[in-house]
Amino acid sequence: MSKPKKQRYDGVVFSTASDFEYTDSAFELLQETLSNNKQKLKVGLDKKSRKGKTVTLITGFVGIQEDLDILAKQLKQRCGVGGTSKDGEIMIQGDFKEKIIQFLQSEGYQVKSFG
Repeated sequence: MSKPKKQRYDGVVFSTASDFEYTDSAFELLQETLSNNKQKLKVGLDKKSRKGKTVTLITGFVGIQEDLDILAKQLKQRCGVGGTSKDGEIMIQGDFKEKIIQFLQSEGYQVKSFG
């Protein structure tokens, strides 16, 4: 039996009115993940605020956190390293820019390189 998904209400002021119904158009838009061929991802290297260590940064993902986590897991397994995913970004430890770009393109993502 699966657990129900938790909804996030960051920055929301709640009402005590009995007839108040919360709607957040931004939250509703993120309920659906774009298909691979509609995703426009950017891949680059970053060293800022990381004590000089290089990470490969993938930005531009549009969709729900669960789908971002699945993609991050695939990339971490493909590269054999650790990493994290949050706020539409994936950070992979190390310099795997070319390997990640090739993998994402083979999966049908639109990919641009930066940095």
